Amino acid sequence: MKKTSVYLTEEEHAGLRRLSVREGRSQAELIREGIQRVIEEAGAKPRIFHSMGKGHGGGAPATRWDPDELYDWVMGKR
Repeated sequence: MKKTSVYLTEEEHAGLRRLSVREGRSQAELIREGIQRVIEEAGAKPRIFHSMGKGHGGGAPATRWDPDELYDWVMGKR
């Protein structure tokens, strides 16, 4: 097991302390349980890839761009 430090707001600290007393469990145990839940939840979500080639275009293949057309468009000639 590794030791780490976590900074909590006053409200988070008080809530954790109350829950620890109510549940009869250590604060460390509750923190570890919360971390495990976050890890499991993150693993259950499908990963969304963001790329310049596909982005949110529905998987359509990227179209090739012509450098001359791009230059004209940027320079306002189009």
